[in-house]
Amino acid sequence: MSASESLSRLGFDAGRLQFTLRTALACCAAVLAAWMLGLEHPHWAGMTVWAASLPIRDHMLEKSLFRVLGTVTGTLAGVLLVFMADGQPLWLVIGMAAWLGLCAGIGNLQRSFVSYGTMLAGYSAVMVAMLGSPHPDHILSLGADRLLTAMLGVAAALAVGWLFASRQTQEAVTRQVQHLSGSILDHMARQLRRQPAHPGNLVEALLSEIADIDERLDALGAGSLQSHRSIRPLRTLLSAQVSALLCLQRGQSFPPDEALALQLTRAAQALKESRPIGQATQIMAQAIDLSASRPSLNAALLRMQAALAGLSAARDKGTRLAPDTQPAVVHLDWVGARQAMIRAAVTIFFVGLIWVATGWRGGPYMMIGTAVMMSIFSAFDSPARVMGRVIFWGQLLGAIAALICHWLVWPFATSEVGLVLSMMPFILFGGLVAAYRRSMACSYDFNMIMLILLQPVYPLTGTFGDSLINTLAVILAPLTAFVAFRFIYPSTPQSRMKTLMGMMLQEVQDIAADQAPVARQEIRRARLYHRLIKLVHWMDKTGEQGISALGGSLALQSLGIVALRVQELLQAPDITPGTARRLRVLLKRMRNIKQEPGRVVRALEFAAARLARESRNEAELLREAAHLMAANAAFFEHLKKTSGSRRSKQMRSI
Repeated sequence: MSASESLSRLGFDAGRLQFTLRTALACCAAVLAAWMLGLEHPHWAGMTVWAASLPIRDHMLEKSLFRVLGTVTGTLAGVLLVFMADGQPLWLVIGMAAWLGLCAGIGNLQRSFVSYGTMLAGYSAVMVAMLGSPHPDHILSLGADRLLTAMLGVAAALAVGWLFASRQTQEAVTRQVQHLSGSILDHMARQLRRQPAHPGNLVEALLSEIADIDERLDALGAGSLQSHRSIRPLRTLLSAQVSALLCLQRGQSFPPDEALALQLTRAAQALKESRPIGQATQIMAQAIDLSASRPSLNAALLRMQAALAGLSAARDKGTRLAPDTQPAVVHLDWVGARQAMIRAAVTIFFVGLIWVATGWRGGPYMMIGTAVMMSIFSAFDSPARVMGRVIFWGQLLGAIAALICHWLVWPFATSEVGLVLSMMPFILFGGLVAAYRRSMACSYDFNMIMLILLQPVYPLTGTFGDSLINTLAVILAPLTAFVAFRFIYPSTPQSRMKTLMGMMLQEVQDIAADQAPVARQEIRRARLYHRLIKLVHWMDKTGEQGISALGGSLALQSLGIVALRVQELLQAPDITPGTARRLRVLLKRMRNIKQEPGRVVRALEFAAARLARESRNEAELLREAAHLMAANAAFFEHLKKTSGSRRSKQMRSI
């Protein structure tokens, strides 16, 4: 039996064990080096090693960069808060709450390691301010200690991990996106031949695959500016694919066209066989010429061809998108960011008030732990669930390990170097915890909490009761965060899905009220495409099957076009008073579409009938929107129920 098999039988992930033990060794080296340099908190360097170490070189480099930037920004903010508070704890708490809330809100609008750096700046300020406030005359030295230990930890993580970390490549994802384009073109050809899709849920499966790829793109772009630029053509192509699927959903009864279907099949085959993209775009050019009489299909093919050409150019020459290519617009969750900001600020403020009122010695540790929880974990899918099932146990076990080291091992040390060296077996044990399958999920918190409670200072001071107070403070942090995430804007995949649907519908209401920001139609359409991708992602997370993300998005797109066109009609000099009155009623109904979707359908039908009597072409546009809303009634009713339940909760609270 091989060593790998033996480790696996013991419950270890053999591949991961190599990485975690290397990280533990780097952590030991960082702690020892920080102590030898005379830094006051050498254990902070070890914490940075665990935070910065990743098995992929590009990810490790970018996370280390934003670890340093976040630490620098947070340290400066913490020092400034202490000076501004001028010894007044209440003002210090107010400043920390405002800063942490700001960082949590901005971090939820950012992506990947940039978001991590912003949130790190938030809780680093709290750490410096809370540990430095008892001795404001030493706050500058504390800030310098925080910066130096962070940089030393990053250097140790890179020095040990760089030689062993693997490089990531975009080839596999690029081939997957290319193959996906072929599948969509093949589906188009089947519809033109009146052949059924194989499998029957092909469109939903394609959307789920697009959503899965989109989730991986930010990590794929880590490591360099060139890597960040290289994912833009991929995201643009995903947006074009969504446009094509919406076109297929709208025109499910395309008239048969064998010549066009043949060209689409040829292009699909070239993409699926991973031939040079240029061959596929040349074949698509012939299909585009043949689809000139089908405007929606023609536009979708043009977008896909331009996106494929942009991807090919980026791969061959490393160039950016062509000037005539519409870049993808990324959805920003402003609602979720505002909720994260308020939740973090309110929670840290009330915890701070308890500290100010009681003067509890464990308050600083509880504040620091709560700040970390309320910022970093606000971007998780279900933070309350993570707090209760993973974080709490990891921190509890880490605190117990710190108590064992402090009171059963350290008393035998005869010097400060003895304290530092006696930490090493515990740090190495943390590497085993991180590779053991049953403890893997909570291992990060185990190692971080164990280290934060182990500051090697000789001779030992304090009592066992003092250590218990710090341990209790550490354990209370995730419990406090659990309560906050559970009751202050609860965040779950279901709530995020509903929020996203509400934002999509709110944009239609804003257009109808003539309050939407001035934006080109292409930008608004591209934003809808990415929101559709995110909606599919959340629907896959929740297992929601009662509504159609594609159909609902198509209806919303049609309603947005209707609102803009109706506003143009109302400015036309030849519009009759009766028609204008009917169109104003329609806009009024659309401004309340979230609460009364059925009345919008009827208003669309009445307005379409009125326009038809005047032989206006817009009548067909309104009929189509009414049909799409009726066909996707479940989508709008879902939002109506959500809105109604929120109003009921508000009434009960009154």
